[in-house]
Amino acid sequence: MDTFKRLVRYSKPYWLRITVSMVASFCVAGTDGAIAYMVEPLMRKIFAEKSTTIFVMLPFAIIVIYMVRGMCRFTQDYFIKTAGQLAIQDVRNEIYRKNMGLSLRFFHKHPTGVLMSKILNDVNAMQDGVSNIVTGILRDGVTALGLLGVIFYRNWTLAIISLLVIPLTALPAQKIGERIKNLSKKTMGKMGDIASILQETFTGIKVIKAFGLAPREVEKFRSTNQDYYQYLRKTYKYEALHTPIMEVITSFGIAGVMWFGGQAVMSGKMTSSEFFSFVVAMGMMFSPIKKLLGAYTSVQRSIGAAERVFEIIDEQPDITDPKEPIYLERATGEVALRNVSFRYQDDDVLRDVNLTASKGEVVALVGPSGAGKTTIVSLIPRFYDVTAGSVLIDGIDVRNLRLDDLMRQIALVDQETILFNDTLANNIRYGKTDATDAEVEDAARAAFAHDFIMEMPEGYETNIGDRGVRLSGGQRQRICIARAILKNAPILLLDEATSALDTESEHMVQQALNNLMANRTTFVIAHRLSTILHADRIVVMEKGEIAEVGTHDQLLAQDGVYRKLYDLQFKI
Repeated sequence: MDTFKRLVRYSKPYWLRITVSMVASFCVAGTDGAIAYMVEPLMRKIFAEKSTTIFVMLPFAIIVIYMVRGMCRFTQDYFIKTAGQLAIQDVRNEIYRKNMGLSLRFFHKHPTGVLMSKILNDVNAMQDGVSNIVTGILRDGVTALGLLGVIFYRNWTLAIISLLVIPLTALPAQKIGERIKNLSKKTMGKMGDIASILQETFTGIKVIKAFGLAPREVEKFRSTNQDYYQYLRKTYKYEALHTPIMEVITSFGIAGVMWFGGQAVMSGKMTSSEFFSFVVAMGMMFSPIKKLLGAYTSVQRSIGAAERVFEIIDEQPDITDPKEPIYLERATGEVALRNVSFRYQDDDVLRDVNLTASKGEVVALVGPSGAGKTTIVSLIPRFYDVTAGSVLIDGIDVRNLRLDDLMRQIALVDQETILFNDTLANNIRYGKTDATDAEVEDAARAAFAHDFIMEMPEGYETNIGDRGVRLSGGQRQRICIARAILKNAPILLLDEATSALDTESEHMVQQALNNLMANRTTFVIAHRLSTILHADRIVVMEKGEIAEVGTHDQLLAQDGVYRKLYDLQFKI
């Protein structure tokens, strides 16, 4: 019930559209009630009293009534469906906004395809529910009430007989609805699995083809698709059962009316025209009632989808703004990690790390995979919060800064070059959304990207495709560097920025990085030691702890972990 109320609550901002639809629904219900009510007097006038005038006017009256009814139904359907769509649009906006506010930990726990499915498929399923809820209550509910008034006016005894069976439909409707809701959640879950497979295979299509694993992926997709069908088949089964069960139950009421009504006509207590008018009104009334009961199953399916959507909306972010933040316009660039420890689930990633970087200093982080280098870089912008200790910028704990203020101090160039399906200019402008064309070009020149950009078909306005597929690895990296240059943040984080490049591209990217690092406090993660030989300090990580600190020459002289790494790479 809470989920249902919450689902309906999204329709409140669109009360005007709903009101217009409600007025139109009263008109539809009024015409239905009028048609049912007028059957008796019309039959009496035409067949008993032989009224030629009414007989001649009747066809025109029917056309006028149905024209009015048609306009009202159009108004009702249009405004209620647009209100439902706007409400669902708000839900989709909210779930996307909520996703953008959640921490990286959340995205590591939930596959991308599943999240996409919740925003697309689950929200679409909710839309059917919102439309059915409001349409059922307004049109079918009001129509049923209007016709109910007619049958009670005609013969209250027969009306009670016809309605005695309605409560009997509640139990099977509830049981079937509950099954449909549970199956709906499982069906949506399988659709999320399908979306996840699609996302993974389309992203990794090159690897799949290179290793000849397309048949395996096809079979994996087929199996998941079959599982989806199995849940959907059960849903269809219960939905198909619903209407026959309701019709069988209501047939007892109809049979009772025919039996007792027929006796009343034969005994002279009721005229045949009155009985016919009652039967017409009752038949018309059962139609919206069946629709209301049918809408219940649709609502249950939507509630199942809504529960999955609300799981995301109700998710609490791990990383939030402090209640009383300290304002920081632009940092000088001093960064310190004090007694920092970090645990990811049950694994200790960092243990009691102490590290300081002064303004404009270049600090390189090296060490074997899994040593904790990337974790240190991730703690500075609060992608995660420390388990113990603190990370300071200009002496201020990053947890005491607003996230927007913190992110304004930091630029990131990652080993995974994330570019968007947009123009080159807009990808660079990601570093500063209000940057002028001249500023974008200056950043591109500093990143040694201007020349190859001008060789593109439309220059800076060239669309580079999904993830920058139209660019080489070195070109993508230089666009990322241009983006960071444009941001002009005092603190720079470089995570394996040249690891995937050939020697020529690496040389050009390294020149661009030198421009980027100028006058900035820089943390560099690098497996290629040749790229960090001139760092002010090299921090050697091992098993989540700092093993050594010094310059390149100092660390070689110590003959420790760094020396072993150096010898392995240069094969001395």
